[in-house]
Amino acid sequence: MTGKHTPTKEQMAIVRALAEGTVKPKRAPIIKTPADYGLEYDDTFFPALDGVPLEAWFIPTDSDKLIICNHPMTMNRYGFPGHLNPWKQFNDVEVDFNKVYKALHDAGYNVLTYDMRNHGRSGEAHGGVASVGLNEWRDVAGAMVYVQGHDKLKNMTIGLFNPCAGGNAAMVAMTKCPELFEDVKAFVCPQPSSMNIGMKEIATLQGVGDFMDELDQEQIKLGGYANADMSAHHYAANVKVPTFIIQVKDDIWTKPEDVQTTFDLLTINDKKLFWIEGTNKRFDGYNYFGENPEQMIEFFDERMK
Repeated sequence: MTGKHTPTKEQMAIVRALAEGTVKPKRAPIIKTPADYGLEYDDTFFPALDGVPLEAWFIPTDSDKLIICNHPMTMNRYGFPGHLNPWKQFNDVEVDFNKVYKALHDAGYNVLTYDMRNHGRSGEAHGGVASVGLNEWRDVAGAMVYVQGHDKLKNMTIGLFNPCAGGNAAMVAMTKCPELFEDVKAFVCPQPSSMNIGMKEIATLQGVGDFMDELDQEQIKLGGYANADMSAHHYAANVKVPTFIIQVKDDIWTKPEDVQTTFDLLTINDKKLFWIEGTNKRFDGYNYFGENPEQMIEFFDERMK
C-alpha cells in the first residue's frame, strides 16, 4: 500500500504558477467603452464598504430602472482581451460586456458597472489578492450603499447582473448585509463558481490534479484562501432575490454538478437555470447574454415592472 506521492520539481512549478494566477491575477486593460456601441456614459466612482476606491461607468437612459453590474475574476467592466497577448495565453476568447450594457440600455435600463478591487482601474487591496467573493463582497455592498445614498439612483428599481466571481461576491454580500438587498428585484448570475471544483479541473488539465493540497498551501502562502472556501455553495441559501443562472454545460474548467448544486441550494422559489450548449469554452458563457439578450431582458422585465 502506497501513500500519496510527492510532486516533482516540475509539477511544483506548475502548482505555484496556478496559485499565483489565482491569487494575484494580472490586471486586464480596459480597451473598449460603451461609446464603442454608441452609448453615452459618465465616468464615476464610489467607495467599497471598506473604503477601497472603485471605478465605474454610469450609462443613463430615460427610465426609473437600474441594473448594477460587475464582472468575473481576471476581467473588468469592459470584459477580457482574449484576442490579445498575453491574455490570449490564458483564454483566447474576447469577452465584451459592453454588448450586455447595450442590450440593457436599449431595453430601457440605466446601467451602473464597476471594476472590482484589484481589477481594471479600481484600487488595490489585500496586497492585490483576489478571493472570488470573500473580499470582493465589500465592493458589491459598496455599490448598493452608493446607489441607496444617491439623489437620483435611490428612487430606481434595482436589478443585478453579476457573473462568476462577481456573482459569488453578491451572494456573500447578501449573506453578510441582507438589509442592503431587500429592494433588489432580480439577480442574473452567469456561471457562479466553486474554486475547489474549477481548480481541480484546471489542475488536471495541467497534469497536477493530484496536488490540490499543495495548491491550497501555495495560495495561502500568497495571502489567498483554500479553494474550498471560495465557493458559492456556502452562500446560495441566503439569496432572497429572484435569480437566473446560466452555465456552459460542457465547460472544461468545471463540472455541471457545481452550478446545479448552487442552483439547488437557492431557497427561493423564483429561480431559473439555463444550460448553454454547443461549446466547451467557459468564456463563451460570459458573452452569451451580449449575443443573446432575450432571456435576460425577459427575466428583468417580468420582475422590475
